[in-house]
Amino acid sequence: MKKVFIILLAVTLFVACNETKKSDGEAHAAMIESTMKSDSAPQQIGYQISDKGEKISLYGGDMAAVSLWETYIKAHNERDLETIAALNAEKDFVAYGPNAEVIKGTEAHMAFLTTWFEQTNPTWTTKFLITNMYTDKEGKVQQWVTSGHDLTLTVEGEEVKLNQVHDGLIVDGKIKMFTVNERVMVQEQEEKAKE
Repeated sequence: MKKVFIILLAVTLFVACNETKKSDGEAHAAMIESTMKSDSAPQQIGYQISDKGEKISLYGGDMAAVSLWETYIKAHNERDLETIAALNAEKDFVAYGPNAEVIKGTEAHMAFLTTWFEQTNPTWTTKFLITNMYTDKEGKVQQWVTSGHDLTLTVEGEEVKLNQVHDGLIVDGKIKMFTVNERVMVQEQEEKAKE
C-alpha cells in the first residue's frame, strides 16, 4: 500500500511540475470563461443612467462582441473597406465622429473613410476593450463594446497622436452604431506610452 501511495505521489508531482504555466492573459481568460459558465446570476458591473435619471443595471457582455470590434479595428488599419462594410449593420447604420460628424448608412461611411484614409493615413493601437450589456424597457438586450485606442494620423506630413474611446452597439452580430470621442495626446503621455 505504501508503494502505491508513493508511486501516486511521485506521478502527481511529476505531472504538476510538467504543467506549463499559463500566462496571465490565459489565466484571466480561463477565469472569465469559468465565471460565465457558472449557474449563478450575472453580476452587475455598473449602471447606465437614462435620460430620466433612472439607473439601469449593466452586466458583463458577450466576448464575441469584443472579437467583432477587434476585427473592425484591424480592417480599418488594413484599409479593408469590404470587411468594414460587411461588419456594419445593413439597416440604419450610423457613426458619430469626434468633430460632430454624423455618418448615416454604410455607403456614406465608405465614402467618408476613403477620403479620410487618403488624407490622414490613420493607424490605431488598441489599449483596452470592454463589453457590457443591459436589457432596455422593451426587454431587448443591448450589447455594447467600449474600446480605447492610441491613434496616429499624418496631417500635412506631420504625425499627430490622439487618444480615442469608441462605444459600439452590436446588434445581431453587426455594428449598428458607434461614437468616437478623442483628445490630442500630450508629450508626457506619449513618452509614458513608450515605456
